[in-house]
Amino acid sequence: MIKHCISVAALAVILTGCQSTPNDAAERVEEVELQQEQKQQAMEKVEQAENAPAKIEQERTTVMILMKTSKGDIKLELNKEKAPKTVANFLKYAESGHYSGTIFHRVIENFMIQCGGFDENMTQKNAPYTVENEADNGLSNDLGSVAMARTSDPHSGGAQFFINVKDNGFLNHTAKTPQGWGYCVFGKVVEGMDVVEKIKAVPTGNKGMHGDVPVDPVIITEVIVLEK
Repeated sequence: MIKHCISVAALAVILTGCQSTPNDAAERVEEVELQQEQKQQAMEKVEQAENAPAKIEQERTTVMILMKTSKGDIKLELNKEKAPKTVANFLKYAESGHYSGTIFHRVIENFMIQCGGFDENMTQKNAPYTVENEADNGLSNDLGSVAMARTSDPHSGGAQFFINVKDNGFLNHTAKTPQGWGYCVFGKVVEGMDVVEKIKAVPTGNKGMHGDVPVDPVIITEVIVLEK
């Protein structure tokens, strides 16, 4: 009888130990719900990542420009990594519409074609912005490169620029002196070199105080920023 009572007592202890209070049950329910919520959130993040467009790993280092002229279209690639200030300056003029209606006012067949400063009546357009010379950027005045025009002041570049129609190494930076600063290359022609060839071959003459001016104006009708 005593043995039987001990067994019953032991069983009671075991059963009591296995029982859960209402608080314990509620905590387990909350834990399960939390796990389900976390799983759902993780699945949503995966789905969003799969549906999201590919992230650009680094900032674009080039700017694409379409220059529409009376001789055809020329596409330029500007290098804002090597010439950030010069490219930013060019974009100010391009986006303001400055270049529309300007001409290639200086064309030398075995040298370069220059534009961006005058209309077809050879009236100079106002160019309020100038830029620091970045010619020491490692880029060269090679065939098809685009560079800033300037006066004898190395840091006087404004709106005018030119396209080299041959390798012109003597225009490159050699030293930070008035004679050695060179002319800053800030881009290159990527499409339309055939148009450049047409422009460099046009007949030229004098117009007022200006020489090497095309007899029939070669007009820039529009400069469009495609990508930046």
